[in-house]
Amino acid sequence: MNQEIAQYIDHTLLNPSATRADISRLCAEAQQWGFFAVCVNPHFVRQCVKELASSKVSVATVIGFPLGANLMDIKIAESQRAISEGAEELDMVINISALKDQELDFVTEEIRSIVKISRDHLVKVIIECDLLTDEEKVAATEACARAGAGMVKTSTGFVKDGKGATVEDITLIKQTLGSARVGIKASAGIRDYAKAKALIEAGATRLGTSAGIAIIQGAQAVRSAY
Repeated sequence: MNQEIAQYIDHTLLNPSATRADISRLCAEAQQWGFFAVCVNPHFVRQCVKELASSKVSVATVIGFPLGANLMDIKIAESQRAISEGAEELDMVINISALKDQELDFVTEEIRSIVKISRDHLVKVIIECDLLTDEEKVAATEACARAGAGMVKTSTGFVKDGKGATVEDITLIKQTLGSARVGIKASAGIRDYAKAKALIEAGATRLGTSAGIAIIQGAQAVRSAY
């Protein structure tokens, strides 16, 4: 079970004070524990690509993070640069203000523009559930599906007093997607195996967390108890 759940995890370090030594540690841990990917700020993409070159661990980075309020052309340029430096996956933040203003064509077009230039690179779209009503979550998820996103992602983890990923939000997103071939990334506030397991059972296909090691150790403890 520990190896199985490890493949759900994007081992994440987006702290603004992270150092290159911290990133090296992140990469080493990702290889040791068999995580699917590391997720880092764009500044560290090249370092991660180099340190993970001989491994199966993917390199993901964030776009328009954490507010999502950058202009569309800036997000496109940021995505192009990240891909040119070796990023394999992009976690982009939607324009939350545009969504709340019901500018759904704009929201959809922005996502579609990133998907288009990303080509075969996976685009995960952060809709920031903590700031949305259920109706807005549905609208954002539908925009992701229309635009061809690879995954809908719940959270940045940067909302003050936010709940982060919840079973309720994963369930709502899954219901909204229906038969669409779009994954779901649960992110923020996932600190133990019990929550990780509940989110996966609700429909999450990827987990963004900085507590991946604790989650695997929790899975091992459960397995040892039987």
